[in-house]
Amino acid sequence: MTADVPGMSEGAKVSPFRDPKIRALFFQVLVIVTFLAFVYYIADNTITNLEKRGIASGFDFLSQNSGFDIGIVLLVDYNAQTSTHGDVLLIGIINTLAVSLSGIVLATIIGFVFGVLRLSNNWIVNRIAYVYIEVVRNIPLLVQLLFWYLAVLLELPKVRDSVKLGDSVAINNRGFYFPSIVPDSGFWLIPTAFVLGIIATVFVSKWAHKRQDETGQQFPVFTTGLALIIGLPVLAALVSGIPFALEYPSMGRFNIAGGWVIKPEFMALFLGLSIYTGGFIAEIVRSGINAVSHGQTEAANSLGIKPSVTMRLIIIPQALRVIIPPLTSQFLNLTKNSSLATAIGYSEIVAIFAGTSLNQTGQAIEIIALTMLFYLTISLIISVFMNWYNKRIALVER
Repeated sequence: MTADVPGMSEGAKVSPFRDPKIRALFFQVLVIVTFLAFVYYIADNTITNLEKRGIASGFDFLSQNSGFDIGIVLLVDYNAQTSTHGDVLLIGIINTLAVSLSGIVLATIIGFVFGVLRLSNNWIVNRIAYVYIEVVRNIPLLVQLLFWYLAVLLELPKVRDSVKLGDSVAINNRGFYFPSIVPDSGFWLIPTAFVLGIIATVFVSKWAHKRQDETGQQFPVFTTGLALIIGLPVLAALVSGIPFALEYPSMGRFNIAGGWVIKPEFMALFLGLSIYTGGFIAEIVRSGINAVSHGQTEAANSLGIKPSVTMRLIIIPQALRVIIPPLTSQFLNLTKNSSLATAIGYSEIVAIFAGTSLNQTGQAIEIIALTMLFYLTISLIISVFMNWYNKRIALVER
């Protein structure tokens, strides 16, 4: 046997104990065997302890009756008398996704706006952006959530003294009330037109980019896309004879009835997560813009290009390659920070499934494992999407 062993001539026989390949293989096998033995010990010890305490294992509890009410339920029907812990898990997932996705959208908008304003030559604008970023980044998120919930939203007027905007919107400490849409036959045409508008906008955007590469002429993609996404549903509604009715919120005996309502718990979590994460995204955007050579701006100015066009078409596209990786981390942080909703009573997965369901069933291992699996799946999906987008906008050398 020959090997690259220091101090030995080529072709000389090497003892297996001194061969680097055999030693590396030996230690890898040793690590794997040790890890498997550790996992077996933990699993066996856990099963033994569960049997001693008479605690059931498995996932049969998901079909058991839940027996408790949930404050905020989105998209699905829930009844404490008939619904199961599996329904509680589904509601927790939907509520968590709702506040996380809406928070990511608003935090991105806030971050990009204040990141650009932070570089403004206007002293007042620059200082306002600076104060916002420094304040929200240095106050714990939990404190901010309590501020929005206890000091802002719960201090709104009571139901009898609701702030009304016309006859359609009412605001009080129980929520934001506005008209709901009651669909009629033929309503499906409107959401179909909305989806078609989005698909058409994607095709128009690709065509406009190809046209600009070939001729140098720009096409108003934003206004065209806006017209398609809004115009097609409006046209579909007119053609189908307005297949829906509006249900306005009205004052009842003890509360406002009818319409849709956004609860203070959701609003506090939504605002807290968005404003807090927006401060970090603003710094990421600012550093990404600063990473682009200032010569790019000077060259655009020398050609007489407007500053807004320079920022939108020259600086931001190049800065995105620096912005996207840390931006991915902020999206993941926002999703995981939504678990702090327990402090303000929002019904997300940790509060109702890993909280109430766990206390009722006592099956901590299964419930915590499902909760961890949910967060792991969401994190991987966000990472895969952002990595795909990062590769898509990467600079391609010819």
